[in-house]
Amino acid sequence: MHPWNDPGHTVAERVDALLAELTLEEKIGQLGSYWSRTGSHGGGSGTDPVASQVASEEPAEPTGDRPGAGDEVAPMQAVFDAARKGLDKTAEHGLGQLTRVFGTAPVTAADGVRRLADLQQQVTARSRLGIPAIAHEECLTGFTTLGATVYPAAIAWGATFDPELIEQMAAAIGSDLAAVGVHQGLSPLLDVVRDYRWGRVEETIGEDPYLVGTLGTAYVKGLQSAGVIATLKHFCGYSASRAGRNHAPVPMGRREFGDVLLPSFEMAVRLGGVRSVMNSYSDVDGVPVAADHDLLTRTLRDHWGFSGTVVSDYWSIPFLQTMHRVAADSTEAGGLALAAGLDVELPETSAYADLAKAIGSGLITEQTVDTAVRRVLTHKIELGLLDPDWQPVADGDGIDLDSDHNRGLARRVAEESITLLANDGVLPVRPDHGSTIAVIGPVADDVRTFFGCYSFPNHVLSRAGSTDIGLPADDLVGAMTAEFVDAQVRHAQGVPILEADSTGIDEATRLVGDSDLVVLAVGDRAGMFGTGTSGEGCDSVDLSLPGLQGRLAEAVLDAAEAAGSAVILVVVSGRPYALGGLAERCAAVVQAFMPGVEGGSAIAGVLSGRINPSGRLPIGIPDHPGGQPGSYLAPPLGWYSDGVSNLDPRPLYPFGHGLSYTSFDLVDLELSTEQINTDGAVEVSATVINSGDRAGAEVVQLYAGDPVARVARPLKQLIGFAKVALQPGEAARVRFTVDADRFSYLGPGPVGPDYRRIVDPGVIELSIGRSSEDRPLQAELMITGAVREVGDGRVLDTPVAVTTVR
Repeated sequence: MHPWNDPGHTVAERVDALLAELTLEEKIGQLGSYWSRTGSHGGGSGTDPVASQVASEEPAEPTGDRPGAGDEVAPMQAVFDAARKGLDKTAEHGLGQLTRVFGTAPVTAADGVRRLADLQQQVTARSRLGIPAIAHEECLTGFTTLGATVYPAAIAWGATFDPELIEQMAAAIGSDLAAVGVHQGLSPLLDVVRDYRWGRVEETIGEDPYLVGTLGTAYVKGLQSAGVIATLKHFCGYSASRAGRNHAPVPMGRREFGDVLLPSFEMAVRLGGVRSVMNSYSDVDGVPVAADHDLLTRTLRDHWGFSGTVVSDYWSIPFLQTMHRVAADSTEAGGLALAAGLDVELPETSAYADLAKAIGSGLITEQTVDTAVRRVLTHKIELGLLDPDWQPVADGDGIDLDSDHNRGLARRVAEESITLLANDGVLPVRPDHGSTIAVIGPVADDVRTFFGCYSFPNHVLSRAGSTDIGLPADDLVGAMTAEFVDAQVRHAQGVPILEADSTGIDEATRLVGDSDLVVLAVGDRAGMFGTGTSGEGCDSVDLSLPGLQGRLAEAVLDAAEAAGSAVILVVVSGRPYALGGLAERCAAVVQAFMPGVEGGSAIAGVLSGRINPSGRLPIGIPDHPGGQPGSYLAPPLGWYSDGVSNLDPRPLYPFGHGLSYTSFDLVDLELSTEQINTDGAVEVSATVINSGDRAGAEVVQLYAGDPVARVARPLKQLIGFAKVALQPGEAARVRFTVDADRFSYLGPGPVGPDYRRIVDPGVIELSIGRSSEDRPLQAELMITGAVREVGDGRVLDTPVAVTTVR
């Protein structure tokens, strides 16, 4: 037995032995990848999609208005199709990764298992030492493959404010991936939202770094508990692209970058132990992340202690030549990326095929290659791929990717994410026998509106021309019909989601006049690269409802006011839309952030009162379509100031907001001490009481503000939270342990800015409340002592303990 195959040796010993045996060509092979695909999404009716996929290693002719436009599942995919190499060439000396065998064509679990096993056998046969490849898949809304449970979008995870639930969901996703032989999942997204117009808002967890970091870390722990490598993306800056445009430059200073965008990633690295990171497509202040040694090596590895692999976002390495123009050719692009600390090229070997040339020209050394290969081999040995008894999963028959367990978790996440924004008492709905409920709007009868852009039905099936979603699910009309059995539920679309067709508005308004209650359902349908109103490459010019939905809403509200009917506005979306002028005219407003396959039942259950809503906004809901900063994390100049500007940036509904069918009181704020040193800690506690008449859950939110700092700081920032479930009359004491590190920021030096993280003396304003704008409990904490520089290993979280008191 070779020493690298012997589990009796340590992982490091096995890696050293194998690395010493590999030739340069074999080392380079471990840094590449292969994507088996054709120009179509696989077989349609009457064909075997796996056989169709296997049949050709050559790309089909592109289709659509631009080359490959209707067929892409990655940016500019068609541009790279022409230069693709077959598996024989790509894996000639071994292979690092296999790309999305399940996720880009409609294959069953059993067929995908067989296809992956066949590819692994081909890879090991071509490898002189029989080294298998790591197989990766997308898994942001669940395993992105045919028939797998579609969980709520990541922005809905944020609305739950429930890290334990998100960890359980991720563990289930990881178990499904592992069951079919997948080793790495390309999730979670830890980008912090800076502009609501960005199409990928739906893939984020929200606009606050602590919320994003806490729930993202929980996802990492859950996925990796199943033995599957989690992958943070997109490191870093992607969400702050200019004007919210996908792949646009990021004109951001180091201080905002370090205080707002980096902390969520640092949490997942240091607290979650994540094993892989994917680079951002962005160039930040002119420096492309794929070539940024300071970020990929100094920050990520030297300061945070990350020891896993950095994988490229798809084709981001050749983009150094074609899009960023910092490399003259693919050889230079590959050399720049590898030297920066980018280990594996995805989705297929392109620039890294020329790494030997990069060594020959002096751009990199073989030692640089060795460093990256060592990380790849460490993963493979940790995954058991080089153990003597390893075999690929050979039998996928009987694997259930949409189990009852999955459905239960999807239901819980959906139910906890639905957010009640306003209610004049019309909710919960208790219709009389025989009453009529009008469900109006384009999202009401389209179950795809419940799914994110990386769900398989929207990611692959819809663009393949299929109307099937591959698994059972009720749209909102069906769910309302099932929920309100004593009422008559009728539907009119009114307008399409995006197309400019107003011919159905008259039918919708007539239905309003004939109904006792109106549910107006508007929002998004996710797609990619312009095929949807939300999703990757589906950016928005402003925050008006898509298409003619705003016009439909005005017409429905006019008709309802004339008829004396109440309107409940239900927004099913991946980003927040401006609701000023509409919300005030509605009896209730409900926000559902792409709630997944169980979303219809969850929304209907909130409307009926079967579910007491406990969702809270992970992102603000704007008042008007433009002129707003897109985040509550604003310094004084970014917030409203009378007489400074005619534009009021304050949201209609703020970050953290959400109502319930019961009431909660927050009382008895107490600090364990009113003064700490710059290296001290304080316990902040308060009591939450369910003062209503039914069980419910409140999210107790702890904020901090720094009224006099050395640089302009946010007026308030979330530093801790706890979701507390209480029975009527029950109370709980919530205790936050806050280290002084939690008040740190990148400050200036004595002469000029040096971007060192500091805690400085002075007053900190602490507050506990129900949202960023509803903070009834206030206290001041004095920090004393000299300015302290906070080094590596700072405290990133705020531990919380909840104790029932009566």
